[in-house]
Amino acid sequence: MSSPREPCRRIVVVGDGQVGLVAAIALRQAMPASQVVLIGQQPNPASFADYAQTSLPSSNMLHDRIGLEESEIVLKAGGSYRLVTRYQGWGGLNHEGLLSYEETLDPALRTAFAREWGGTRQLGQSDLRQGSLAQVLADAGRFAPSPPGSPTLLSDVVYALRWNTQAYRNLLIERAKTLNVQYVQGTISAVEPGHDASIAAIVVNGQGRIEADLFIDCSGPVATLLASHGDFAMVDWSDTLPTRTVYIGKPTSPVIALEDRISLGEEGWLTQVAGRDGLHTILGTGEGVARDEALAALGAPAAAAVQLTQGRVAEPWLGNVIAIGDASARFEPIGPYNLDLAHRQIELLLEMLPGRQIEPLERAEYNRRSVMMMEAAHESLARHFVTPQASSVFGSRPVPGRVAEELDQFERRGRIPFREESPLSPQGRFALLLALGFKPGLPPTAQSADGGSEERARQEFAQRAQAAVEFAPPYAQWLASVTRQTPVSV
Repeated sequence: MSSPREPCRRIVVVGDGQVGLVAAIALRQAMPASQVVLIGQQPNPASFADYAQTSLPSSNMLHDRIGLEESEIVLKAGGSYRLVTRYQGWGGLNHEGLLSYEETLDPALRTAFAREWGGTRQLGQSDLRQGSLAQVLADAGRFAPSPPGSPTLLSDVVYALRWNTQAYRNLLIERAKTLNVQYVQGTISAVEPGHDASIAAIVVNGQGRIEADLFIDCSGPVATLLASHGDFAMVDWSDTLPTRTVYIGKPTSPVIALEDRISLGEEGWLTQVAGRDGLHTILGTGEGVARDEALAALGAPAAAAVQLTQGRVAEPWLGNVIAIGDASARFEPIGPYNLDLAHRQIELLLEMLPGRQIEPLERAEYNRRSVMMMEAAHESLARHFVTPQASSVFGSRPVPGRVAEELDQFERRGRIPFREESPLSPQGRFALLLALGFKPGLPPTAQSADGGSEERARQEFAQRAQAAVEFAPPYAQWLASVTRQTPVSV
């Protein structure tokens, strides 16, 4: 019989932003016999995952796993809800599309929307076909999450959470303290090598030498620990992702909305994340855009400007060091993919759960799957830049990975090939391509589809949508009632 593997005696997590805190909490819960030490190295503004105000819906499950209640995020961290993301200008100067996350549409209705190129419109047109309950509710401004264990007409609506980053970080700190995560404040001054290309210890200014069996690098793009390894190498993404400067705006007036926006203009792309603490804007520009022009397009006072070289590490796990989030991949924050990547890497780490004696096969498997996650995020961003309008703003770019295959299948057959470790489901990727202005082809079944079945599906969806709207309360009023704050009009 095999004996249980010996757990790590001590795990050191470097970086006390929200990524490092979540990693420390998750590891402490998963390995209660191991001491977890968090090194208080605050990430810089280029660590987009650490300063993200939102993530994808899958992060809700990680919150549940680490014991962070959704109600806590809403009541203590300025939390709010996003049902959809509105895309503007990507399919042309006056184009508008919409991305939602749910997968509940009847197949016949999806076929009808594909035939009619549903989910998009030209700005100024009133008919943006509604392809999901999330879109219907967002357009109506009505929503409230279903109570746990109590299904309602809104239970199938998939949503993401937003928060105030400092308040959210404070929640994580409280959670870490209850689990007895050890905290050490200071800057790392030295990294001591050990046997078999591992790290034996780090030296923290004012705190001395700290040994560990496993080191988790959540230090942001500087990758303090991983970059010290002799086998550290980067894979360049700058040819396929053209953004060179990211301007981060200071939050403006609070906005209560069920949608966020990602638009494309002459200067570059602009994201707008609604929040109870203000509207958060980020602008990404390519080469040759003057700073004054960029600041005018940002539409808010600038808090920081980040010069960006995009890419990923060749291997995120080297020796006994594992890089997570921006320490493993550096890319522009179009949407919530930076934090989503970090959260999914943490989930993968919990799945592998290394022991004191690291097995080469598990390290290789983590690297294989984590690289697939990073490349899938790369492809998600690259889809934005292969639109004709984005090519006119940023210039033509080569298409990475399987994006060309996906676009070919989408435009010829209206289908999305399976992609392992993708941040979006196949239905979500289909919706993203629609929102970006790509026109789907028709699968063979759709070409001979029964018009009657499509009409029945339309009627059933319309009835469900009407019932959901009538059931859901006005979102701003509901949020004000639970947070005891005055609602703010969009």
